[in-house]
Amino acid sequence: MVTISASQARKNFAEAIRQTRVSPVTIERRGHREAVIIAPELFDQFVEATEELEDIARFDQAMAEEGDNIPWEQVKADLGWA
Repeated sequence: MVTISASQARKNFAEAIRQTRVSPVTIERRGHREAVIIAPELFDQFVEATEELEDIARFDQAMAEEGDNIPWEQVKADLGWA
């Protein structure tokens, strides 16, 4: 990852954007991270991964809230399929 100062980013913004094709660019101000510039494709991957993790968390939560399991044979009998 490339790290540049905020003043360098202002002076060479186009170059900072071009650098994201290779790796993310961290922008620092007074030695502290202020921002990170990433390529659009990497951003899309992060969004997809985050959505997938949220789906997994919701599934796990739903499974934890579930009541007693009903055996398949009982379900068929209740529906008159047996």
